[in-house]
Formats: sequence, structure tokens, C-alpha cells
Amino acid sequence: MSFLKSKGFKYLKNLIIGVGASVVLLGALFKILSWPGADEMLMAGMFTEAGIFLFLGLIPPDKDYYWEKLYPGLDNYSANVQPLTAGPVAATPQSPALNGEVVEAQLGGMLTELQTMAKSLGSLKALQEVDFSGTSDQIKAMGNFYTKLNEAMMDISDSVDEAKQYKSNLQDLNKNLGTLNQTYSSLNNVYGGVISSMANVRNS
Repeated sequence: MSFLKSKGFKYLKNLIIGVGASVVLLGALFKILSWPGADEMLMAGMFTEAGIFLFLGLIPPDKDYYWEKLYPGLDNYSANVQPLTAGPVAATPQSPALNGEVVEAQLGGMLTELQTMAKSLGSLKALQEVDFSGTSDQIKAMGNFYTKLNEAMMDISDSVDEAKQYKSNLQDLNKNLGTLNQTYSSLNNVYGGVISSMANVRNS
């Protein structure tokens, strides 16, 4: 039985039918035109045709597939055909009855979607019941806190700038003191030399 459903058997069946039909047509052609051997060709064609019909009668028929159950309206030329997997199809007078298993599967999918929607609505309801009455005051308090923090940071920045200015002034003062010290040392050396010279003059 599996060989009868194979691709090889289907090819062999088509080959036998095609060759047999060619022999039958050739026999009829020879007979019509009264060519030599017309009787023999016609007889061969008739026997071939009888063999083909016997062959087709012995093999089982191909399985029928009722595609209109999956595609409602397929047997109607003007119907808008859509597969059941694409969603529910509107029932028409020409559409055959739907398969019970297919309808049950669709209802199961719809039930799952409804359960998911119910969970989502429950989450929204729980969010609606949350008390947000004190949220405004908390936001204002946080705003004041950040304002004070910003002011403190600005004061610290100003203090740092003042400290840098004070340090710069100290450095300038140190430079001036160093210069003054050098000047005093120079004057001390000069005056010391003058005093020593005067002492030497007196002693002489």
C-alpha cells in the first residue's frame, strides 16, 4: 500500500496512461486514413485502452481532502476565502458547517486572551487604588531640599574662590617681604661699609 502512495508509482501510472493513450490515437489515425496495418494498430490501441481501464480499476482511488472545511467557501467561486487560522470567519449561507475541533481550539485561544486581559485589568485596578495624596507634599519637600543643596554648593564654591584669593594675596605679600628683606640686606651692607670706613678714618 505504501508503494501505491509513493512518487515512483504515481510517475509510472502517468507514464502508462500517457503511452497507452498515444497507442490508441495512433490506431485510430491508421484506421481513419486507411494506412497499411490499420487493423493491427487499431487492435493494439483497443487492447492498450482496455488494459489501462483495467489497471485504473484495480488500484485504489486517491484520498479526498475536504479543503473547504479549512477554507470555508472554497467550493463557492465568489466567496471570500480565508483560512480558519487567520481568525473567525463570518458565517455565510454557502459556507459549510465548521469542524467542532477547530471551533473548540479557537474558543480555547479566545479564553486564554480573555484571561490575559483580566490579569491586565486587575493590575490597573490595583494601581488605581494606590494612595497618591501625599505625593505632592513629598515632591515639594524634595524640591526645597535640592534648592538648599544647590545654594550650599554655591556658597562652598564662593568660599573656595575666596580661599584662592587669600592664598594669592599671601603669596604676593611673601614676595614683597622677600624683596624688602633683600633691600634691607643691601642697605645694611652699604651702611656697614660706610661705618667701617669712617671708623678707620678716625683711628688714623
